[in-house]
Amino acid sequence: MSEQELRREMAVLPISVIRELTGLSDRQIRYYDQQGLIAPKRGAGKQRRYSLNDVDRLLEIADYLDAGYTISEIHEVEDKQKAKRTKNATEAQLRKALQGEFMQIGRLGGQGKR
Repeated sequence: MSEQELRREMAVLPISVIRELTGLSDRQIRYYDQQGLIAPKRGAGKQRRYSLNDVDRLLEIADYLDAGYTISEIHEVEDKQKAKRTKNATEAQLRKALQGEFMQIGRLGGQGKR
């Protein structure tokens, strides 16, 4: 993971900042947490701490709701996106494994031609 990605994952923002950045109320933000649409980290005193990725996710949720999606439909869209990412990752791993196999075959084939 790059340094930029690590910084985007750092959960350091309190809910007051998130409210200002997203235009959402504290109640809305907590509701999306309760519904499992976001998962903020907890700081000292069990306070929610948010990352820049959480901000992006909250803005995405707001866009879905503005477009008329329900919470359950947002979950469905999220599940489909996760499945697609998993499939793409699996396919990439398979391609890498096949490339390794072909390279190994190439090396073995070159040894037999002495």
